[in-house]
Amino acid sequence: MLNQAVNILDGGMSREIEKRGAPFRQPEWSALALIETPEIVRDVHQAFITSGAQIVTTNSYALVPFHIGEERFHQEGQLLAYRAGDMARQAVQLTGNQAQVAGSLPPLFGSYRADLFDAEHVEEIATPIIEGLAPHVDLWLNETQSLIAEPTAIKSLLKKLGHADKPFWVSFTLEDELVAEVPALRSGESVAEAIKAMVEVGVDAILFNCCQPEVIEAALVVAKQTLVELGKADIPLGAYANAFAPQSKDAAANEELDEVRDDLTPPAYVQWAEKWQKVGASLIGGCCGIGTEHIAELSRHFSK
Repeated sequence: MLNQAVNILDGGMSREIEKRGAPFRQPEWSALALIETPEIVRDVHQAFITSGAQIVTTNSYALVPFHIGEERFHQEGQLLAYRAGDMARQAVQLTGNQAQVAGSLPPLFGSYRADLFDAEHVEEIATPIIEGLAPHVDLWLNETQSLIAEPTAIKSLLKKLGHADKPFWVSFTLEDELVAEVPALRSGESVAEAIKAMVEVGVDAILFNCCQPEVIEAALVVAKQTLVELGKADIPLGAYANAFAPQSKDAAANEELDEVRDDLTPPAYVQWAEKWQKVGASLIGGCCGIGTEHIAELSRHFSK
């Protein structure tokens, strides 16, 4: 599957389910559609595949206590994760496509909140999500990671649970401040440090997501240089930015429905993607606010 110059990921789920009339509110966020109208989630996956996505990501991002509450998580978390995987797999089958399903393993303690990471509770929260998704996914996508410690712990847990046979991709979210001299995660850890740590744990791809498109190119340059220095230049790199305004250091993703930037039209987003591809990205898609029309434009551009 991953044999083209650029492989196209899907875009953001939340705006697409909202467009189709799915229930959408805080604190459940995109999980509410999975709970009440899972067929709409399946429809969005289908729409992304039809638009050219070669990899679709399960709608399991909000299946954590932070969003659905402790009680629902402990009672239904694994079942909902299974449903998320099933909806993505059904979409692939219904389109007759060869798209792959990436199992979204989200930040367990809140988006952008590296300070809330709790190593003692990683297994308790991540296990139901992993076990629910496992029957349906082709690879693991540990996304929107703000610090090094969490994906390191998740990789170890996958091995413990017997699910380390699938490729393990990690996607970090970057500090949105455009003045930073050294590309950094939201934890303040440098991108170079993160790349070295991920090579040590044995990742199969490294990406950057849920941050401004403006900060990704520099991170990819550092990532590529670091991989070359480590003799691991064959590890694929990727990017999928969001369409939000820059987030401050004390912001938390999904606190409210953020406004989408007017300037990130599909053609404009392709221009950013071109820059990422030129510095080494071979996995490109979109995050929050990047819709099916953006993915269609990416697919057309990179299939020329």
